[in-house]
Amino acid sequence: MIIPLKKSFKKTNLKMKYLFSLLFASFTCIMIAKAQRVSPHDSIYVVEDSVLIPTKSGIPISAIIVRKKLNTQPLPTILFYTTYYQGAGDAILGKRSADRDYAGVVAYARGIRTNLKDYAPYEHEGTDIYDIIDWISKQNWCNGKVGMYGGSYTGFSQWAAAKNIHPALKTIVPQVAVMPGFDFPMQNNVPIGNILSWSHDNIYKFPLLRRSIIFEWFENGTSFRSLDSLAGQSNPIFQNFLQHPSYDTYWKSLVPSPKEFSNINIPVLTTTGYYDGSEISALQYFKLHSRYNKKANHYFVVGPYNHWGGQRSASPNLMGYDIDSVANISMQELAFQWLNYILKNGQKPALLKDKVNYQVMGSNEWKHVPSLDKMNNDTLTFYLDKNVLNNNKPKKTTYISQTVDFKDRENQNTFYTPEIIFDTLDVSNGLVFTTIAFDNYFSINGSFFGNLSASINKMDMDVSMALYEQRADGKYFFLARYVGRASYAKDNSKRTLLNQNRKETIPFSNTHLISKKVSKGSKLVILLNVNKHPFEIINYGSGKTVADETIKDAGEPLIVRWYNDSFIKIPVWRN
Repeated sequence: MIIPLKKSFKKTNLKMKYLFSLLFASFTCIMIAKAQRVSPHDSIYVVEDSVLIPTKSGIPISAIIVRKKLNTQPLPTILFYTTYYQGAGDAILGKRSADRDYAGVVAYARGIRTNLKDYAPYEHEGTDIYDIIDWISKQNWCNGKVGMYGGSYTGFSQWAAAKNIHPALKTIVPQVAVMPGFDFPMQNNVPIGNILSWSHDNIYKFPLLRRSIIFEWFENGTSFRSLDSLAGQSNPIFQNFLQHPSYDTYWKSLVPSPKEFSNINIPVLTTTGYYDGSEISALQYFKLHSRYNKKANHYFVVGPYNHWGGQRSASPNLMGYDIDSVANISMQELAFQWLNYILKNGQKPALLKDKVNYQVMGSNEWKHVPSLDKMNNDTLTFYLDKNVLNNNKPKKTTYISQTVDFKDRENQNTFYTPEIIFDTLDVSNGLVFTTIAFDNYFSINGSFFGNLSASINKMDMDVSMALYEQRADGKYFFLARYVGRASYAKDNSKRTLLNQNRKETIPFSNTHLISKKVSKGSKLVILLNVNKHPFEIINYGSGKTVADETIKDAGEPLIVRWYNDSFIKIPVWRN
């Protein structure tokens, strides 16, 4: 039985949990930065700071070069390319490589530490990194071999570099890699709430954006585009992002094309996590490389990690979930094992027994298969029928109605939880569909997908679908989520508005991959909803550019009819 919290408490409690999580994250970053500045062994390094690397564009790139004093011979070089400047402590990014007898280079994106007017996120990495590697390869401390590793934007930069690979670049290790336009600043064409703070805080270094601003925006009902006005600072990066609501040629040009993927023949190691916000991008890079280059030497590693754990060290307790002991590894150490393997003819990392390596949560074991489709040997199909996930397609077509009043800001439609395991499910005006209890255990292995059938009295909506395991003890285990704009469901590069009050098919597939053992007696649960909360943009359904819609465009409440021929498919492994 689900016991809903009182509305006022629920809203306040959600806000406090969210703000606390941001505060904790900020505190952690500060402590890490302080720790980076303290090193009792600085005397063993040669550190060259503020080196300017020339490029063909005429705009120099700022870099830090770190070597051990004892290493006087040419060495393979590790390039850590970043868009973030944190201060003197950044030298540790080069020291990590120097400690392992490499030359370590930390290079900053164009404009960072030089002239911010030259900065344009994602746009110049392909050419600039080629020039950086060319310069590195000609230095007397480099033996002509260069490798790259690192996560998030740094992960993206490696794929940008792979569009036109310099002969000296021998391998890349893109970790939790962002794919611009695909998962950031929007996922399935739905912009996320923190895209303003990304550039406001990290790039422009404006006074720290108040963390309550997205709640102010939600309560005021102003347009998403005006978010920087609430911050009191015009933000060109934020505004440029919003100029491209489709996954258009602008975004696609930033990563390898099919032909460029086919020419990527250097070894690649990708790492990510089930709870990494960039996991769908890491997956997409792997899928595209494997699709267009049948001989791709590409290894993929995924486990119970968030954005941090997928590039550094695992958290033994991830958002309230105690991960299996075998999952408690360092992805950073794995990256250096790989770099040693490729650049120094070292041993291949023991974890990489096949191309796809994944940890099955709840089993305390890793699995290894040659491709993503070999992760599963069966697919469960469920129809969303009268609050039940039904194995059989209903013989009679019916629907369940949902009403969403966008003018009502006292209540939210959200799935947000700071924890993976929790006692009760906050339905938040959504619809819940549940299976019967399973007689035998199995593993969910892969990304869920399916089709929603719906009719609405507006022209668009942003759909949220969260998947949970409800264990025999009644607790819920959050598995994965889909969020997507209905008007882009069939083609993320072209918006096609829905016909009002006409039954439409909304396919979905771009969801997070998951692997978890589902125990006997457990049930699977779907929470289906329409977005109306501060953590993502609000689509009022007027048909206008969503970033320009305000609460004045809300009009009458959205009425959705969810038809029972809607279905979800879940890939599984049965013994």
